[in-house]
Amino acid sequence: MTTIAANLQAVRERVAHAAIAAGRRPDEVLLLAVSKTWPAYCVAAAADAGQRLFGENYVQEGVAKIAELKARELEWHFIGPLQSNKTRPVAAHFDWVHSVDRAKLAERLSEQRDAGLAPLNLCIQVNVSGEASKSGVAPDEVRALAECIAALPRLRLRGLMAIPEPDGDEALLRSRFAVLRRLRDELNADGFALDTLSMGMSHDLELAIAEGATMVRVGAAIFGTRSVRAEGQT
Repeated sequence: MTTIAANLQAVRERVAHAAIAAGRRPDEVLLLAVSKTWPAYCVAAAADAGQRLFGENYVQEGVAKIAELKARELEWHFIGPLQSNKTRPVAAHFDWVHSVDRAKLAERLSEQRDAGLAPLNLCIQVNVSGEASKSGVAPDEVRALAECIAALPRLRLRGLMAIPEPDGDEALLRSRFAVLRRLRDELNADGFALDTLSMGMSHDLELAIAEGATMVRVGAAIFGTRSVRAEGQT
């Protein structure tokens, strides 16, 4: 597991250098380790190296890891597409959801979040690339969804998330990230007080940080080549 620790350190250095290059403080950017498909002992190795924020894409797999590693008091983020019939375990076990793209999901998460828990932190997923096959609300529909979420109990709207199309054109990628930043700024000008831009991954985190990312989601650069997900996991 020393490789995970070394990889984490390398990614932290990338984040710090990117922040400084953008005229920002390194502590303005949080690192979310994407642990989907990796077993709990790999998460534990990352935790031993000081990592506390972990992202999961599959409900059943994520809930199992949360239970197994409960004593470590980690922070768990659900970052994958979420079906309406899978909201209950997410509302019960996760600290954040990054992939809210419709009012029905927010309403169910609000109803199913135990009042004894801290409010569930939400990000609205925005389809900044306009890809028909990609999840996310259109940029011109973000405000209406933000207003809906802000009115629901047991939820806290924290920010916006995006996954631009993979592209070697750095200028295009930066423009996609800039769309998210402008949307956040417009909402904040109207009093929403959003503090999170969840954007940037292993291959483009420097570009995302240059455009204002406050949280980057990194999996492969920490854990290595993705494991094969067991059949039936969701």
